[in-house]
Amino acid sequence: MASASLPIFKIRFFLFLCFIGIVSSQLSSNFYSSTCPNVLSTIKSVVDSAVSSEPRMGASLLRLHFHDCFVQGCDASVLLNDTSSFTGEQTALPNVNSIRGFGVIDNIKSQVESLCPGVVSCADILAVAARDSVVALGGVGWTVQLGRRDSTTASLSSANSDLPGFRFTLQQLEDNFNNKGFNTQEMVVLSGGHTIGRAQCFTFRTRIYNDTNIDSSFATSLRANCPSVGGDSNLAPLDSSQNSFDNAYFTDLQSQKGLLHSDQELFNGGSADSIVNGYATDASSFQTDFANAMVKMGNLSPLTGSSGEIRTNCWKTN
Repeated sequence: MASASLPIFKIRFFLFLCFIGIVSSQLSSNFYSSTCPNVLSTIKSVVDSAVSSEPRMGASLLRLHFHDCFVQGCDASVLLNDTSSFTGEQTALPNVNSIRGFGVIDNIKSQVESLCPGVVSCADILAVAARDSVVALGGVGWTVQLGRRDSTTASLSSANSDLPGFRFTLQQLEDNFNNKGFNTQEMVVLSGGHTIGRAQCFTFRTRIYNDTNIDSSFATSLRANCPSVGGDSNLAPLDSSQNSFDNAYFTDLQSQKGLLHSDQELFNGGSADSIVNGYATDASSFQTDFANAMVKMGNLSPLTGSSGEIRTNCWKTN
């Protein structure tokens, strides 16, 4: 009897181990409830202070999370500096002299490490900081799933190939987001993140001088601060309410006042027009759908369980 029950015990034990493995590979909203219970309030405090001092920082932290997740998944690879074994993602065309907010992430990481050393990943900090930035600028929040671990490598080539470009057509945008599992509506709603922040002149120069689907007075006003030659880093707001997370981005598109070529592609006689119209007239549906899409984006290929590591310093591996 004892010998016959042994295999059953082994099978049950094996299934238990499998179950533990499955659970450990999943993200959860209460991942740090016992190991670092004050992490969320700590991150929020730093983000609120940073955004209060400079509202544009909210957009920068949101973008940092996006540029992380679309390359290798949400693993904080975007934060890694170059090493002798790999070139990081910060010099990729969509990132170079563009992504920012590193000092805020440093500040958060330093405070969190003081609270609970070696527990909270940089990838999770990016995810929470993005959510808190949206809320700080008047947007609706969402429950951030936690438990990501940090990558030990980064990919310059993937950053150059996987991030959408400011000159993309609608088809290129749809293909780019579809490659990450997002449909056209999710692509449009995530693009609505451009309702906050500013962009550099070099990203919209071609649009304001060459595009025809642009409001003429809008183009003229932008040319004053973005000459045809020079002034590459001069800034312009991405929508008419750059410091408020609202649906003005979509009403601007209806008026042909999208700042980037890729923005206006969402409302240019194509398949996304009706989606833009919907969000332009229903601000609450934009907020709800954006929050849901951000949760989905935060689930892109996270490292969990024993994969990756918890970096002590977000800019280099342990």
